[in-house]
Amino acid sequence: MSLSQPSSPIAWEALGRESLEHFKALLRIDTTNPPGNEIEAARYISALLTREGIEHQVLESAPGRASLVARLRGDGSAGPLLLNGHLDVVPVEADKWRHPPFAATEADGCIWGRGAIDMKNMVTMGLMTLITLHRRRVPLARDVIFAAVADEEAGSDLGAVFLVEQHPELVRAEYVLNEVGGHTLHMGRARFYPIQVSEKGICWFTLKARGEPGHGSMPHAGNPVLRIARAIEKLGHTRLPQHNTRVVEDFLTRLAAGAGFPQGQVLPLLLHPTLSGPLLDLLDKAQRDQAMGLNAMLRHTAAPTMLRGSSKVNVIPGAASVTVDGRVLPGFSTEDFLREVQQVVGDDLELSVLNSHDGTQFTTHTPLFDAICDAVRQHDEGAVPVPYMIPGFTDSFAYARLGATCYGFSPVRLDDPSLKFTQMYHGHNERIPVAGYLWGQRVLYELVESFCAAQRS
Repeated sequence: MSLSQPSSPIAWEALGRESLEHFKALLRIDTTNPPGNEIEAARYISALLTREGIEHQVLESAPGRASLVARLRGDGSAGPLLLNGHLDVVPVEADKWRHPPFAATEADGCIWGRGAIDMKNMVTMGLMTLITLHRRRVPLARDVIFAAVADEEAGSDLGAVFLVEQHPELVRAEYVLNEVGGHTLHMGRARFYPIQVSEKGICWFTLKARGEPGHGSMPHAGNPVLRIARAIEKLGHTRLPQHNTRVVEDFLTRLAAGAGFPQGQVLPLLLHPTLSGPLLDLLDKAQRDQAMGLNAMLRHTAAPTMLRGSSKVNVIPGAASVTVDGRVLPGFSTEDFLREVQQVVGDDLELSVLNSHDGTQFTTHTPLFDAICDAVRQHDEGAVPVPYMIPGFTDSFAYARLGATCYGFSPVRLDDPSLKFTQMYHGHNERIPVAGYLWGQRVLYELVESFCAAQRS
């Protein structure tokens, strides 16, 4: 099978400069959620697409909470491919950054800014892929849809979920390419490229204790703050039961096969519940980021994040509560998860679910997954693509409701092993190597063109 190829070669250096220009411009637009205000970024993208003559819509789910959807139409002989990216970013502690988080500073071979990895890089790479396909008049078998959405960092209700529920005709696709995959993972001498095929669901909930109010000058055992503190202590020091999912078993097995000694011998042992706890404790002392990630892949997790008690320092409240970020393995229900939580904290606290959705898991037996692996190997001869599960969630859970197969693939090459991809997510000094970004732009474009182009007769 041969694919239609436009006659003129791509000037990658010029395309890279243009892509970096738009990337930096988007990083400089503060879309911290809350409040989001994604409309400013959507307007920037809309102006570019209008200038290019590309069909698109900007839709507000609430004032200022905007998502943009654009489309290049194919001949309909194959199902659409959706390139997704969210415009919102998480808050920053600016005084902890080496460079201002919304300045898009280029320094030390990197571009620094909130959203550099999560995920205005993918937004821009997807945008430039769409524009380049349009400029080159690539004949397409598949529609190529580009979605730059709001509100992923707060649960996606005002972004991808809004589009899926209110405008499904705009985003219905056979396949979706989304975030958290395609980055270099150095282990031993091997360079792995995790491709996200699965993600956890969420169960965000509150635990509330009620007790006897009183004056702060007269402490007593019925203080509900003490009961909540004990529950938090238990959650913080108890690992929930281990459940090995198929994706995680495959991920660890493949890592072990390519990692060499000693990782190759240790990684499979994590699949044994009696051994994984002590091994994770040892790993936590040496490589904490890896220990945290592996632990979260093997079980449900419950992290206390927000406390509420009295509104005055001298008042013992009648109630105190904690909000907990629960993450649930695919294949398990919210009820399964909460039973495990209550076995830890007891059943004498009031439990209220704030938001929940199930995890997802997608097959790797598709032409797109094969094409992703081929694209990575083509651009890095030493690459080892591996399917994996992320401990968080992305907009993919929303698109899955329309029947899409979703993969996390926002490619970036990280040649420096000390630059940890996972530490950049929601962390201080988020940044992306310029060379790695440009590598990702080319990989993504060539993947999309080869996968979506119409066949020659």
